[in-house]
Parts: sequence; C-alpha cells; structure tokens
Amino acid sequence: MAKRAAPEVNAGSMADIAFLLLIFFLVTTTIPKDSGINRKLPPIDDSEVEPPIIKQKNIFTVLLNKNDQLLVEDENMKIKDLRQAAVEFLDNGGDGSCTYCKGAKDPASSDNPDKAIISLKNSRETSYAAYIAVQNELVAAYNILRNRRALEIGPQKGFRDMNFIEMQNNHKDVRWIGNKEKLKEVIDQIKLEIPQKLSEVVE
Repeated sequence: MAKRAAPEVNAGSMADIAFLLLIFFLVTTTIPKDSGINRKLPPIDDSEVEPPIIKQKNIFTVLLNKNDQLLVEDENMKIKDLRQAAVEFLDNGGDGSCTYCKGAKDPASSDNPDKAIISLKNSRETSYAAYIAVQNELVAAYNILRNRRALEIGPQKGFRDMNFIEMQNNHKDVRWIGNKEKLKEVIDQIKLEIPQKLSEVVE
C-alpha cells in the first residue's frame, strides 16, 4: 500500500503576519528624544570693532567645580540660594538709570539690568545634574524680574494679570484670540529692559 504524502504547510501567510507585526511595532513605538538646553548663540562677529569695556561690578561670577560646589562672587553658596542672589544683582540699579528696578541701589553692584552679565564657569568634570540645576536657577532669576515687569506694564497695554511666561505661551498659542501684535511689542519691550545676558565658560 502506497504511503500518503504529508500535506505541506502554507507559509505564505506567515510572512504577511510578520510584516504586519513589524509595522505595528514601528507605528506604536516612541523614540525618546535627547533633552538639552535651549540657547541661541550669538552670531560670529568678523568686524574689527573692539568690544566694549565691562566694569567688574556688572559681572556676577558663578563658579561650579568638579565636586559640584558653588562659588558665587568668591563666596561659597548653596544652589537653593543662587536664584535670590542673582535677582538682587540684576535688580540692583546702582547708577539710578533703571526706573523699574527695586533693588538696593548699591553703587558697588550692577548699574542696570541691561549692563548686568552673569558669568557661569564650570569644570568639565561637573555633573550634568548640578550644571542643569545652576542653569535653572539663573534662568529663573531672569524670569522673576520679567514676570514682575510684565505685571507692571501689562495692564497699561490691555494684558491684566498676565506674567511674562504666560505672555510668551499665549503668543505661541494659535488658539489664543487676543492681539498678538500688541502682545509681541510688550514681550520685546520686557526683553529689551531685562535682557538675558548669560555667559558660559567650560574650564
């Protein structure tokens, strides 16, 4: 009696199933994005114009060593105290030209927010977490002053109870129905009065 041949398994559909699974995983998988710090670098200046002379009192020096220790204006400081120290420096108004400054007007400190520069120097061995923490505190100091200024001039322009962060968010929001041109003018004015001048050096 002749043996019956074993039926062959049709493997054609297996390739289709594998292909569909591959597409499914490609569509549903999320690829993590590397987070970084948003910074706009200044353009390269090829002109031969000499840079302006900056007074030492207008420079707020922040040093971060390889052990994540903070030295601010030659004094040890904890990160939690850095924000307030930066605000006091930026808001000092030492030369009396700043009409919106509410600082101590110490002649030995910064003259004006437009002239004040924060210089951050860190070691290559500084931990990334400490570096980001210091960055956040310094940027927060600028935001405190800009928010306060927005609440001062905002009502005059028709933007009551709106701080600087909210102004920026509303300007970017396509669903916001306010006057974006007028809002942009207020944002630019605040940026002009309190510019974010943050110099960074790696040693």
